[in-house]
Amino acid sequence: MSDHDPLYISVPHEHETDNPFLQGPFKAQRNELDATHDELTITGEVPKDLFGMYVRNTHNQAQAPLGIYHPFDGDGMLHAIRFEDGKVEYRNRFVRTTGFLAEQGAKKSLWPGLLQPGDYQRRGWGSMGVMKDNAGTDINAHAGHLIASMSQGSEPWALSPDTLETHGAHEWGRLVPDGLSSHYKVDHETGDMIFFNYPEKFPHMHYGVISKANKLVHYVPIELPGARWPHDMGMTKNYSILHDLPYFFDPKLLKQGTRKLEFHRDMPSRFGIIPRFGRSEDIRWFETKPCWVMHLTNCYEDGDWVIQDGCIWDNPVKPPVGDNTNVFAKIRRQLDKHATHTHMYRWMFNLRTGETREFSLDDEVTEFPVVSSDYNGIKYRYSYNSLFVPNEWLMAGVKKYDLATGNSARFEYGEGRFGSESCIARAVGASAEDDGYLINFVTDVGQDRSECLILRADDIAAGPVCTIVLPERISVGTHACWVEGDRLEGENRNASELAGIAYGDSFRTVGIDSINTPEAAIDFAATEQ
Repeated sequence: MSDHDPLYISVPHEHETDNPFLQGPFKAQRNELDATHDELTITGEVPKDLFGMYVRNTHNQAQAPLGIYHPFDGDGMLHAIRFEDGKVEYRNRFVRTTGFLAEQGAKKSLWPGLLQPGDYQRRGWGSMGVMKDNAGTDINAHAGHLIASMSQGSEPWALSPDTLETHGAHEWGRLVPDGLSSHYKVDHETGDMIFFNYPEKFPHMHYGVISKANKLVHYVPIELPGARWPHDMGMTKNYSILHDLPYFFDPKLLKQGTRKLEFHRDMPSRFGIIPRFGRSEDIRWFETKPCWVMHLTNCYEDGDWVIQDGCIWDNPVKPPVGDNTNVFAKIRRQLDKHATHTHMYRWMFNLRTGETREFSLDDEVTEFPVVSSDYNGIKYRYSYNSLFVPNEWLMAGVKKYDLATGNSARFEYGEGRFGSESCIARAVGASAEDDGYLINFVTDVGQDRSECLILRADDIAAGPVCTIVLPERISVGTHACWVEGDRLEGENRNASELAGIAYGDSFRTVGIDSINTPEAAIDFAATEQ
């Protein structure tokens, strides 16, 4: 089946189902579309110094689900908008994974969802080995391809940044049988892509590096005490940070084939710092208070310290696996960021002394933090986090943190309007970290339409400088990426091309010496609490 063959879609229309995650803002899109600049309705001017593409992944179910549909079960669908010289073009495509193609052939769902893994009748993918590889969680670009994946571990699905055509799984995927988990990171200076996976079987985690030439150059086992349920990893210039968190399946029940996620409040969290090309025996493990971490903002080195910023979950809520009573309310409760009290947090690990420090950077509920990808792995100043509707799995706006001054700004989408993960697109010739644009797809349920919003990254409170109406209303989605125009064909940058990025200047505006950053940052954060 090619991208040009007709699609078979059997997912119920929203009036045909009582599942709220197939209705309203989650209504599945049934069409694959292309639109040129002249075919799109545009308010304002598309910035001429915006060059690259914004791509968002979406769990967009194609077939009528088997059993209870969870919003993480849907097939991957990419929505992309490309910018160059003040012009735009839009397109969307399903990610044609092996599971997607099998279900197209069968004209029905063949795998159960996240909440009923015990109902599987054929081998699957992911850390549990029983799920369809929907490739609907993450999206990033590396070595001239887009790469889509499922959080539990996918084959590394490669797609064309020009057409969104699925080229198939990268060849190096054959050497990684436990798959590519979401939140692989790309180092723009070296072109390296780092990744991990977390199979239920021993050693319970692997860690690897793909070179700028798209070759697997490092892949090692990481021995953990048991099966774990991590979601993200960190990257600095010289190290990676792996997560061993006390949120995992009950070990005794897992041996019996029953998967029951529990938050073990009496166990510390562990963060393992490994040299980029290190092995399991090279890891330095640091213990912190019990927590779960869904998404990191950024990580960097500062002298002897490794800094990890992200959104901590103080109160993880287990999904209702195997529980059919009030199941949709329980899904909402599991995904409600206000219930889990998810907020900005900092962990600090001293590689010389072994000391750990940790503290909140803010108390407001936010998640899906992003930075300019030019600053991945190095000192940075600004984080852009999504705001959430209480009691819902819906993004209501964006909050910008200035970690140097403690100031913040925000932009909210408005009633009945729900967004995606934002991305920061630095302007061509940018002179500052936030010299550029914040881009997001927003779905307006009341007006039955979706838009691409473009805001100045240095003044998000002013609202959009340009709004582009998409050809159809699209389902809300989560993860997105910005692919810089000079990376569309591959990792062709070098250190001289990154000369405009100021390494290590995050705290200069408040007179904090980089040598004393840890203490000064702690004192500053404490003042703000």
